[in-house]
Amino acid sequence: MKKTLFTLAFSMFILTLFAQKNDVVYPEGLKVGDMAPNFKAIDNAGKPFSLKKELKKGEVVIVFYRGQWCPFCNKELSHLNDSLSLITAKGATVVAISPETIENVTKTVNKTKATFPVIGDKDLSILKAYKVNYAVEGKMLETYKKYKIDFTVVNGSNGNTLPVPSTYVIGKDRTVKYVFFNPDYKLRASVQDILNHL
Repeated sequence: MKKTLFTLAFSMFILTLFAQKNDVVYPEGLKVGDMAPNFKAIDNAGKPFSLKKELKKGEVVIVFYRGQWCPFCNKELSHLNDSLSLITAKGATVVAISPETIENVTKTVNKTKATFPVIGDKDLSILKAYKVNYAVEGKMLETYKKYKIDFTVVNGSNGNTLPVPSTYVIGKDRTVKYVFFNPDYKLRASVQDILNHL
């Protein structure tokens, strides 16, 4: 019974947010052929991650996700992890990036069993460089609050900023080879599409 009520409540939440999406100014993201900005960060395991260094080994798949509270994000990262051997067999690396705090990054890893690097973008520098960030404001912000999603808790000092869920395949020459970028957060790149562009 509780599961049914939760499913119904979450469905209402999704419909409400979808109806309000026109209130949000979404970014445009990078395009195929653009040069991917280099970045350095510390991942969930406390290890340094450098795009420049990873590209010396092979192509890189960058996934921007919203947070551990988002079931669509968790499903996407779980699917990526389940298919990771297919991606790494092509010499590629996967990295997931979010505005959430390191504590919540840890929750994401625990929920999705992700074995690839997961990064909390502490100062939003990566989200901004890849042009995926937008502010949750107005009615949409109030709706999130009604569903107990407090951005000061989930994102810490990053506040009410989210990324448009997006996937980039970066070639060894730092050129963007593939882009999946859609403000409809229910839609995500398929593993097959990623593999087709590696």
